[in-house]
Amino acid sequence: MRRAALGSEDQLEESTPDLALKDDPGWTLAVTRDRNVEKEDLAEYVSKKREMFLVQYSLRVKRDEMKKLEELAAAEERKLERAEHFLEEDAAMFDEFLKENDKNSVEAIKIAESETKSKLEKVAEIKKNNAVMMGIKSEISKHEETLKEYIMYKGFLEKLTPNEWKEEKKKERLERRRLKREAQQAHQAQSSLADKRSVSSVASAGKKDLESRGSSRAASSHVRIRSSVLKSATTRKTLSTPKSATDTESVRSAEVSFLEDDSDDEPELYFTDPVQLLNIFQELEEHNLSLITNSQETEEAMEELKHTIALTKDKMNRETDMLKSQISILKSTIRREEEKADDLELKCKMFSYGEFKEEDQEKTLRQLNKKVEEVYRGCIGDNEANISTLQMLTTIENKLEELFESIEVMPPELVEAAEKAKEKERRMRLREEKLATQRAHQEERVRKALERAKADPKKKVGKRLVFRSEPPQRKQKESKKKEGQDKEEEEKLYFFT
Repeated sequence: MRRAALGSEDQLEESTPDLALKDDPGWTLAVTRDRNVEKEDLAEYVSKKREMFLVQYSLRVKRDEMKKLEELAAAEERKLERAEHFLEEDAAMFDEFLKENDKNSVEAIKIAESETKSKLEKVAEIKKNNAVMMGIKSEISKHEETLKEYIMYKGFLEKLTPNEWKEEKKKERLERRRLKREAQQAHQAQSSLADKRSVSSVASAGKKDLESRGSSRAASSHVRIRSSVLKSATTRKTLSTPKSATDTESVRSAEVSFLEDDSDDEPELYFTDPVQLLNIFQELEEHNLSLITNSQETEEAMEELKHTIALTKDKMNRETDMLKSQISILKSTIRREEEKADDLELKCKMFSYGEFKEEDQEKTLRQLNKKVEEVYRGCIGDNEANISTLQMLTTIENKLEELFESIEVMPPELVEAAEKAKEKERRMRLREEKLATQRAHQEERVRKALERAKADPKKKVGKRLVFRSEPPQRKQKESKKKEGQDKEEEEKLYFFT
């Protein structure tokens, strides 16, 4: 691209002096001084001038394009240099990042190895503990399931047991407990009496020992013996008291065990035969059937009510939707009317300025409305709703957007083929129109020539106009205007047919 730009610069430098000489009026006079200047027609002169203008214009455009290309090439070179600089910086940063990453990865590997080792040890210990725990949990869950099942059966049977039988068994249980408590109290009284008898027997035995001994002993020895007897009695009392305490504890433990045995006795069941349960099941089944029939009737009534409620709800929803649509239609109508009012106000302001006549503006608006309606009829269909010009234009724009979206979705090959077909059709139509206009122009020329031939010759009066004193013609403006109209017609035919 840069070489092409340099080559174009060289060609431009070579061609610029020639162009400068040709643009010089002195050089033009020197070249054309000795030539035989033939008389040229005005049309030829104008055509040559047009060709010269077109050549100059094309040269100027090419120079501008070459200048733009040079600027673009310089900008691209600057961008490339900047990108190279950024790439070098990124490469250096990336190298630093790789070094740091390698260092961190080595440290991370060491830490990971130590952590994995400790983790494996912990995992092995956890697995071992989990295995033990799972075994205990499985046993507990088995026992819990069995207990739940038994409790469920017990609750089921208790629910089916009559309340009278339960009250009777409760009274019997209370009576048994009362009798056991009385027996326990009697046992405690007997044990306390036995303790007292053992203490009195010990005291009498000590007295007999003192009497059997001789009176020859001194009073001091008698006193000493008496004190020893008293000490022995007290020791025996102390020995007997823990014995009694142990007896009471044993009695209490026996009572507790007795009560526990009472609570752990096999529970009495009201049902002794499975036929009793079957009879109760039959009664419950009959009761359930009656309840089911009642529930079905209530469900039917509920379904009818639900159906009525749904119908009412749908009706209300439809009415609300209709009212909402009416509200939106009214809002859009109000908005359109406000837009119309603003448009009319703008038109009134434009007409009040005096720049344009009201009749011309109305005529232009009618023509515009007619053209828009023709385009609407060709693209959408008949204007049955009698919508305004702005609404028709909005509809046409929406249709164009839909077509553009569908074209974007379509395959490119199909779109290209359709474009080629349309372009071919347009060229053929333009060729036919051009031939028709040429034919009409030729017929008009022939008609005018016949009229001139049939008309009487006109005698020119006065001085004949010289070629250079002829007033300027305005064909160029008309031709430009005609070219613009032709281009506009061509665009209309291309886009709206």
